[in-house]
Amino acid sequence: MGVSRIRVLRVCSGGRASVSETETGQVTDWAAWQQSWDRQQEWYMPDREERFRVMLDMVEATVGTEPRVLDLACGTGSITDRLLRRFPGATSTGVDLDPALLAIARGTFHGDDRVELVTADLTDPGWTAALPHGTYDAVLTATALHWLRSGPLATLYGQLAGLVRDGGVLMNADRMIDRTTPRINAAERARRHAAMDRAKGAGALDWAEWWAVAAQDPVLAGPTAHRFEIYGEHADGETPSAGWHAETLLAAGFGEARTVWSSPSDGLVLAIR
Repeated sequence: MGVSRIRVLRVCSGGRASVSETETGQVTDWAAWQQSWDRQQEWYMPDREERFRVMLDMVEATVGTEPRVLDLACGTGSITDRLLRRFPGATSTGVDLDPALLAIARGTFHGDDRVELVTADLTDPGWTAALPHGTYDAVLTATALHWLRSGPLATLYGQLAGLVRDGGVLMNADRMIDRTTPRINAAERARRHAAMDRAKGAGALDWAEWWAVAAQDPVLAGPTAHRFEIYGEHADGETPSAGWHAETLLAAGFGEARTVWSSPSDGLVLAIR
């Protein structure tokens, strides 16, 4: 579904399309899809909004309120949405390979000239050639790079060091597991999963259930099928510790790197060029 095939029926705050109609007459409420994605993600990460808040606090602290941002592995555009609501003068390039999540992002940001969306495979050595800019003030990513194993992720960090301008930043928020503390990890996991079970009993959708719903939607069914052709059920990635991320970013060419936020299960690592 290209952008030119969407006719806007209603506009929500920020001048974005909330509901749109495809050329086949199918109506899609993009805001509802964004909200359902957020709820599904929050089922796994109850501190998700707090992570976003701290990420944007550090964007403001390091590169100001009108940054050029690369939303890496952007999915539906969760970071871009919060970025532009907080900093209306910012611009964002979202890059991802997932056709279904990009369809939601394209529907959400249709008509917003602050946003460009790019389809690219981050494991392709030449993926940066698809970007509209050679440098960025900030590269932001969340709950995405655990899809990569540590070798390809280290390579990606090296590529990103070449995209972040002098004084710019990279922030990665993700599951970062310290395997030197197995008893702490087990206690945290048991408590988190008990809360997830309670939420599931109240009707929360998990990952597989959310995708099953998407597969039944007339507009998203095709992109969802294509998505599973690309990825399968789930990629075989890794969740190294925050210390590993910081050390790898320093080795990639960043000047400083450390954790700037953490929960019992997740971390946010910031590296400055």
